[in-house]
Amino acid sequence: MTKKQKKVLIRIIISAILVCIFSLIPVENQYVRLGLFLIPYLVIGYDILKKAGLGIVNGQVFDENFLMAIATVGAIILGEYVEGTAVMLFYQVGELFQSYAVGKSRRNISSLMDIRPDYANIEQDGELEQVDPDDVEIGTIIVVQPGEKVPIDGKIVSGSSTLNTSALTGESLPREVREGDEVISGCVNLSGLLRIETTKEFGESTVSKILDLVENSSMKKSRSENFITRFAKYYTPAVCIGALALAILPPVANLIIGNPANWPQWIIRALTTLVISCPCALVISIPLSFFGGIGGASAKGVLVKGSNYLEALSETKYVVCDKTGTLTKGVFEVTCIEPANGISNEELLELAAYAESYSNHPISKSLKEAYGKQIDTARVTDIEEISGHGVSAVVDGRKVAVGNVKLMKKLDIPYTIPQKAGTEVHVAVDGGYAGYILISDIVKPNAKEAIADLKAAGVKQVIMLTGDAKPVAEAVAAELGVDVVKSELLPADKVSEVEKLLAVKSEKEKLAFVGDGINDAPVLSRADIGIAMGALGSDAAIEAADVVLMDDDPVKIATAMKISRKTLRIVHQNIVFALAVKLACLGLGAVGFVNMWWAIFADVGVMIIAVINATRALKM
Repeated sequence: MTKKQKKVLIRIIISAILVCIFSLIPVENQYVRLGLFLIPYLVIGYDILKKAGLGIVNGQVFDENFLMAIATVGAIILGEYVEGTAVMLFYQVGELFQSYAVGKSRRNISSLMDIRPDYANIEQDGELEQVDPDDVEIGTIIVVQPGEKVPIDGKIVSGSSTLNTSALTGESLPREVREGDEVISGCVNLSGLLRIETTKEFGESTVSKILDLVENSSMKKSRSENFITRFAKYYTPAVCIGALALAILPPVANLIIGNPANWPQWIIRALTTLVISCPCALVISIPLSFFGGIGGASAKGVLVKGSNYLEALSETKYVVCDKTGTLTKGVFEVTCIEPANGISNEELLELAAYAESYSNHPISKSLKEAYGKQIDTARVTDIEEISGHGVSAVVDGRKVAVGNVKLMKKLDIPYTIPQKAGTEVHVAVDGGYAGYILISDIVKPNAKEAIADLKAAGVKQVIMLTGDAKPVAEAVAAELGVDVVKSELLPADKVSEVEKLLAVKSEKEKLAFVGDGINDAPVLSRADIGIAMGALGSDAAIEAADVVLMDDDPVKIATAMKISRKTLRIVHQNIVFALAVKLACLGLGAVGFVNMWWAIFADVGVMIIAVINATRALKM
């Protein structure tokens, strides 16, 4: 509990004790009784009266402070001292509870997002010096000791360790890292000493961008929040006018027909309706629900840039995915070796790796990684790169040609057509066909589960757009259960395909695009909801996206949708509950069946129940 909350609690206790004491003391003189009850009233309500006065001065009259001030002051003027003080007392109890609930939600989110580094270690003359991360330039070598946060994105130049990435990704399993690996800020170093060369400034690093996204998410309001803001703007003045009419018109009507006006009775009813009508439950609980939903998503490694996007996720019916880096790992590996003419698998792979030993092409790297042994470059001579076809070289005195189908045709060597999908690498030795090797982009382990979860969540179609060749794209789509696949597309073609889908879907249905590359940025911006991969994804894709998956796990798309729908359910529950109770009590209060004590429940009680319900959005 904060210092301010403790002060309010002390005022509540003092005021409650004084009300109880003064209620038991038999005081006949009305003015003495008024003086006594003004003490607890001012103890508990002076700040509300002050805010109401400032609101009137600043032209912002119709708010909850004004309603409470008018209702309680009016009750006291009419001699209802206990009721007037009690209304203010219970209102402050509700405000204290609401303040505590909001503070707890913020603390929960802050603890989940406790990733801001306080310092970075730089080695100076053999000693470590702590400096502000903002002062560290790109290319600086920083030292991260066990137990410390990685302050800035970079590449490990020496050391190995395990990193706790749970604050960023929601993934509890530690990640092993070693020299040459890329690391992102916000992770906690669990074991070894790491020396990291920074690749970004602190302001552009992952931790800064995450904190900025979460801190600014409340700036983009959902339709529900905008509705409540507009509703309160017209609702409160309307209620005040209605209460004034209730206080004046019935007594005047009674006088006209010759009955007693009974002014105190109708004024009390009018003041009761003012207490009932206070829109606190809606104004507080709806933003708190979305705040909790965004915080709960952050804990799962899903960053949502605004409550409007969280709301839109619940209406997603079409999910369009890029292939490489989104549904697949974006890392090419040898998946099939088919030798010919008596050559073994090991020999075929060895000859291909040696022939490609001087190339930096991704296919060459995949072959060398699959071979997995140190390459003796003295065994390789006469290397010739044949542009668009492959390479030829002499390995241990044998003429080896490694490349695509065009190379085999160029050399007039008959070849075998693979039955499986993948990038084909054909090998010829001394003019004879030696076999082929297939290299494929590996499907992510959870990709198939992610597609199934999306369909279970009510997504009508999952569409895959890729620049890959048709056979490869169709093989991946069939393996994962994708509904529609479009292949061999340029970035502009992806935008066109999304435009077509946007044109045919209904207005209430939302389309989400999931991608990771810089070429996906235009499509991410064009879709109703852009979802970017946060680890593999380019800065441009993350910047253009509305939602960021910090661990690149496509299963988190369905998780985000579930969080969104739970949050919306809570929002709708609070709106229906608050309005139903208030409207019922307003009607009953107008005809005299509801007194000030019921009015307190309709205001403070409903607010407390709505706030408790809103905090459920934090838990998933």
